Amino acid sequence: MAELDGVWDVRRTGGLLPPLIGVRKEIHGTHGTTRLPKAPVGVPFDVVGLELHYRAPLAGFVDFLTPENGGFAGRATYRGREYGRFELIPTRGGPVSTINEQLIKHLDEAHAMEQNVLRMLDGMISTTDDPEILQELEHHKIETEGHALRMRDRLKAHGASPSTVKQAAGILGALAKMPLDMVRGEKAGRNARDAYATEHMEIASYELLKRVAQRAHDLDTVSDCDLIIEQERTMAETIAANWEKFAELSLRESGVAVP
Repeated sequence: MAELDGVWDVRRTGGLLPPLIGVRKEIHGTHGTTRLPKAPVGVPFDVVGLELHYRAPLAGFVDFLTPENGGFAGRATYRGREYGRFELIPTRGGPVSTINEQLIKHLDEAHAMEQNVLRMLDGMISTTDDPEILQELEHHKIETEGHALRMRDRLKAHGASPSTVKQAAGILGALAKMPLDMVRGEKAGRNARDAYATEHMEIASYELLKRVAQRAHDLDTVSDCDLIIEQERTMAETIAANWEKFAELSLRESGVAVP
């Protein structure tokens, strides 16, 4: 349930539960985790309405929640028998406090990155005369437009929209600068160099986004990342296969006779 999404401090209010000092519950959609202090992993559970059903090997443990004073009162049960009571208090802290918010942040950055790459590709297309390379660039521009649309759709699925500030400023200084360099007429070799670096920056960004999405149980975003990573790798391989051609084009643009 959306009202449960977030990070909650857990406090014992009665029964056989321990003090629960430092224990938190992180909830996103239909999944959640109970985090114990200094424990390397959490205890996963499924969210069914206002019930938290723990997974094996703790199957049979269910927490029943009731809204109370901006948080929730909880009853801890095992096979239907209550053994303790607790309360969930919303965590106050930094601007990013849930996995879902982190996922939205990475989705937003990926969308902004694709806007910069589109401008970079426009610059390369406008300064490229080689028909084979031009065809590859135009094809990848269509793919990149699709990447941006996928990221926009994933943001929408999480109740968010692209940040216009990040689109204007760019996800990274390097990516924000590259399109401007190319519009000024940089040589083919430099265009290829920067495009090759950008493809690998995109691959790295989507590898990270994929793993955040996996932890947020967002399988649609994971699937989108797999598709995009494959397409970015293909484009990087295309550039790498044409280094001889890029070097020749760059030399000729500079007026150097190519033997």
